[in-house]
This record gives sequence, structure tokens and C-alpha cells, in this order.
Amino acid sequence: MKIYINGDYFEKEDAKISVYDHGLLYGDGVFEGIRAYNGKIFKLREHVERLYESAKAIHLRVPIPLEQMEKDIRATLKVNQLANAYIRVIITRGVGNLGLNPFTCGTPQVIIINDLISLYPEDLYEKGLEIVTVATRRNLSESLSPRVKSLNYLNNILAKIEGLNAGCEEAIMLNSYGMVAECTGDNIFIVKNGEVLTPASSMGILEGVTRNVVIEIARRLGYKVKETTLTRHDLFVADECFLTGTAAEVIPVIKIDGRPVSDGKPGKITRKLIKEFRTLAGL
Repeated sequence: MKIYINGDYFEKEDAKISVYDHGLLYGDGVFEGIRAYNGKIFKLREHVERLYESAKAIHLRVPIPLEQMEKDIRATLKVNQLANAYIRVIITRGVGNLGLNPFTCGTPQVIIINDLISLYPEDLYEKGLEIVTVATRRNLSESLSPRVKSLNYLNNILAKIEGLNAGCEEAIMLNSYGMVAECTGDNIFIVKNGEVLTPASSMGILEGVTRNVVIEIARRLGYKVKETTLTRHDLFVADECFLTGTAAEVIPVIKIDGRPVSDGKPGKITRKLIKEFRTLAGL
């Protein structure tokens, strides 16, 4: 597998960055995860625009124009001869001095990785996922905007560890007010009385590209969608529940904190949305 670094390609074992890169030293950088299906990159412009917005928000200058970034992402996929792939695009602050000052860094680094990914076992897309609420709260939005997809994922990782220790592949994170925010790597939705509900951006969530696609699909199918405030109680009494994410796509949830969601099987609306999403993605 070839890795793109600053316009050049390296074999996986030879793809290296400096130990003085602030992306490594301090998690100072941004990234995007993107999917390619049957040779077509899904929602490329939306992902790249979010990447550049994340960089701008942390005062990080991406060293190539947005249009060139899109070309390089496509070229890397072609070099690796992959039709179906997970694409990770990373912008690090670059090499600098020890210390937090980002202005000691030189040119930011652009890294593009292609690989295969299967976040959850295939049978869970049919049977559904069990998830738990964890004690680790989502970062305060006032401290670090969740709309910045930064390289520092320790908040999510700590929550992920709690979920795995509880025997679950994914976990629910609450915000500082105890409201449902999102999962460690996915956005969360419920269905109640035929309405599709998901935490609003003001709850401290990353507005996922897949989340937005599913909202559009649901509205096109005639379902009422609300971006709102959700409590754990709302999750416990939901008729259906599902998660969305670039790697996860759309996956049903059938148990939350040991409580079955409705009859403990993926719901009708969830199955419909999974089918429509896969059709849109060309699966």
C-alpha cells in the first residue's frame, strides 16, 4: 500500500514523519475519514471542505489548495488500485521545537492513507449492536469545538475503553449537562412514534457527513426529522435506535445499557434507511 506524504508516495513501512512533528507531540492537527465505493469517493467535497474548516478553526494553514487536495486524494486511490477503501487524510502542524508554540513549526504536512476497514462485524448490521453509556463526558464545546476533527482523540479513546471493558463495541457519551451527545466514533439517532430524532449540534457533537446524508434521506422518504435534546430516558423508551458514521455507515442498535430497544430487533425505519444509504453509496 502506498502512502502519500507531501506529494510523494512511500511504501507503508517507509512512510515516516519526524518525532518533532507537533501532530505527534501534541495531537496538533486535523483529519478526515472518507470512503470510496466501487471506485467513487463518497461525498468527497463535503469531507474536504470540513477538513479545511477544521484547519482554519485551529489556525492551521493547509499547504495546498482544496481542489488540489481532491485531485491528490483521487490520485492516491488510483495508485493503490483500490475500488473500495477507507481514506484517511491528515494535516499535521509540521516539525517544530519542543513546546506548545505552534508558530515554531515549519510547513504543515499532508498525509493520505488508503486502507480497508470493517469497523463492525457484518452480522451486527443484521442483528444489531449493543451499546452502553459511559462515565467519560464529551469535551466541553467551550474548550474545544466538536466541529474540529482534531488529531487529539483521547476523550473518545477513554470512552471507547470504558465501552470495550463493558463488553460493547460502541459507547454513548453525554455532554457536561448530562444530555446525550454522540458515541465515541458515531452519531446516534432514535425513532419514536415515526419521528427520527438526533442530538442537535448544540449538544456538543461532530456534525457527521454520514449523519447529514441520513437526515436528507429520511426527509426525502417523508419522515419528520428533529435535531433536538435527548436524554438517556429518551433512548431507553425509543422504538428504534441506530448509529451513523463514515466507517460505520448505518448500523442498528438493539440494546442500550442492558435494556432492549423495543422488541430487541432492528426496526423497520432503520432497515429502510440502511437500504437507501447503501443504494446511494452504490453498494
